[in-house]
Amino acid sequence: MKLIAAVSENWGIGKNNKLLFNIPLDMKFFRETTMGKTVIMGRKNLESFQGGKPLKNRINIVLTKNRDFRCEGAETVSSIEELLALDCVGDDAFVIGGESLYKQLLDYCDLCYITKVHEKADCDRFMVNLDESADWRCISESEKTEDNGHIISFCVYERVKGRGVCGE
Repeated sequence: MKLIAAVSENWGIGKNNKLLFNIPLDMKFFRETTMGKTVIMGRKNLESFQGGKPLKNRINIVLTKNRDFRCEGAETVSSIEELLALDCVGDDAFVIGGESLYKQLLDYCDLCYITKVHEKADCDRFMVNLDESADWRCISESEKTEDNGHIISFCVYERVKGRGVCGE
């Protein structure tokens, strides 16, 4: 699996169940990177989407503790074991949030696509700081660019071999 997120300088990802920033370049990158792939999200993350509807042209999977939760156009699972048993969960699957899912599934990911927004933000949800983790290393970072009043860079992090749940 892979993970994709936009983070502030303090690795914040959201506040009050909303994204911290409106950055068209990041949204374009997200769409292009995940289009035609599997996206894995938590229930609250799905509910934060416009109309609470799944993302188009992707296989949508919602991991939730609520076994009664259903959403047309999305598959619902209630455990990591159930998630990992799905045929569509593999190298082309992206964890897209929120905070709880990032923490639960990070150890199952081998790459993370992180859009860094080079500013602090008032937030109540966070991503694990990969820069401070011995399990991850940044293998590429784009030049900084400005979009919609924000300075951003696109980074790719790779799991350090031998540090994942499979010990690869």
